[in-house]
Amino acid sequence: QVQLVESGGGLVQPGGSLRLSCVASVSISSIYVMYWYRQAPGKQRELVATLTSGRTINYGDSVKGRFTISRDNAKNTLYLQMNSLKPEDTAVYFCNVRPSMFSTLNYWGQGTQVTVSS
Repeated sequence: QVQLVESGGGLVQPGGSLRLSCVASVSISSIYVMYWYRQAPGKQRELVATLTSGRTINYGDSVKGRFTISRDNAKNTLYLQMNSLKPEDTAVYFCNVRPSMFSTLNYWGQGTQVTVSS
């Protein structure tokens, strides 16, 4: 069982920045893949960024060049640095982990709200 706790959300003006954190209850050094997703009201959950144990990184088209995913194994923490925020980035942001490549079992955090508005 893996517990994930996100934090760092809030209200920010367009063009501003936020850094989200996702702290895991287990060591993340060997976790197969970690994700950030988001879900805006009335919309489907959207994949924002992916980071594998091999350090392969991918971003959704809507956030490329503005968001950066990273991890700190010593702190068991996944990050999402979000710059140049837009109103359309407003959503609840979730982290998700799939610990093993040999299983589809995955875990979700409770989410953190990000609101971009003037």
